[in-house]
Amino acid sequence: MYDDLKQKIIAASADLGIDKIGFTTAAPFAEMAASLKAQKAAGHTSGFEHQVLAERLYPEQIFEQPQSIIAIALAYPSKMRQKAPRDRQQRRGSFARASWGEDYHFILRDKMQQLVEFIEANAAAEVRFKPMVDTGELSDVAVAQRAGLGFIGRNGLLITEEFGSFVYIGEIITNIPFTPDPPVENQCGTCTRCIDYCPPSALMGDGRLNAQRCLSYQTQTKGMMAAEFRPQIRSVIYGCDICQLVCPFNRGKDFHRHSRMEPEVEEVTPVLQSMLTISNKEFKQRFGRLAGSWRGKKPLQRNAIIALVNVKDRSAVPLLLEVIDNDPRPVIRATAIWAVAELAQHNEAELLEFLQNQQVSENETEVQAAITAATAKLKSQQD
Repeated sequence: MYDDLKQKIIAASADLGIDKIGFTTAAPFAEMAASLKAQKAAGHTSGFEHQVLAERLYPEQIFEQPQSIIAIALAYPSKMRQKAPRDRQQRRGSFARASWGEDYHFILRDKMQQLVEFIEANAAAEVRFKPMVDTGELSDVAVAQRAGLGFIGRNGLLITEEFGSFVYIGEIITNIPFTPDPPVENQCGTCTRCIDYCPPSALMGDGRLNAQRCLSYQTQTKGMMAAEFRPQIRSVIYGCDICQLVCPFNRGKDFHRHSRMEPEVEEVTPVLQSMLTISNKEFKQRFGRLAGSWRGKKPLQRNAIIALVNVKDRSAVPLLLEVIDNDPRPVIRATAIWAVAELAQHNEAELLEFLQNQQVSENETEVQAAITAATAKLKSQQD
């Protein structure tokens, strides 16, 4: 009975624009318990994870009498069809690929809702569902791996045969007892490219990562970014793609199957200096539909300042001085102070005087510390 329904769902999923679908049981993910506990004990979590461990491991904790979990994947582009104009007078930053186009949470939720409605219309018995994407209790990659969508690489991402790791994944818990699909075993073999190329060495080699060192996490924090990570983000102001771009399974993978995922140049490769003075209203208009906007404009503006240093854009110094003088947020002022000192050339007497005057009126401890470090750097250049 349910095998026929499963085949109908598989056929319908393709019609709905779902690129890959798989089914697994609602059995516990107990094998993850030791790893998750160790990660938390070591301080390797991001803080964005669901905090109740039992609910991450046991579907019955979050759904009454679960029988199956349906996992789906949507492929997203890895290359832009339209390139950003190259202009050294307007240096650009970039968003990682998972923030191209409309926020994937909304796209996945829409697809899962359409799938749920199809199942409800075709199931003979009363059926119940709990869809979730990314911010839900269960581990998306663990569900998808067990449902046969792909395997979990050394970079911790789901890697599919057809689309590589350039997929968004979501899952639906249900009370329907579908026949499960076979899980996919790891195929990384002896390859360690993602580990070797990760600038902050965040990957632990077994699919786990120290989230505190991951550059994607670092771009999403709201405080001062630690000095060691600043050059490593290069000109990326949200996320990181390095462990995907170096993966052999992603070679030649670029799919443009969903118009809502298509990136727009001015959204995902913005002019860095334009980011520094953008209003809240302008920010929502320009970037509000992106997944990368979820933390607000402050982290992106901080990252844009760091990126200006990394691309050595000295034309930004006058604007950065305005930011130091006028921006009410200590993190932004402190980052801008660090930036002008990094961009300074020899014998910057006027800049030194400016910062010393700022120190007299500055009340915030972290900004005072930034001024002290910047003035020391400028003085050393004069010697």
